Amino acid sequence: MRLTTEAKQEIFEKHGFNKSKSDTGSPEAQIALFTKRIADLTGHLKTHKKDFSTRLGLLKLVGKRRRLLNYLQKNNIERYRAIISELGIRK
Repeated sequence: MRLTTEAKQEIFEKHGFNKSKSDTGSPEAQIALFTKRIADLTGHLKTHKKDFSTRLGLLKLVGKRRRLLNYLQKNNIERYRAIISELGIRK
């Protein structure tokens, strides 16, 4: 299941650093988008337990999100703590 353009714009507005629709490249916006996709894939894998190609894609997304979180933690700890609390990600 793909995210619609409207859903992506809503995520970017809510979690973007500049709080605009066009802020698609900030780490916060990307982390929020990855988190939404991870949640969707996790739900899919609960019903389709043997879908190993999707499981591989999920693990890659988790790794990408982890690298972005590490980058944000290293460069701006306040923004890191804010996005962790907003999205409910545990570290």
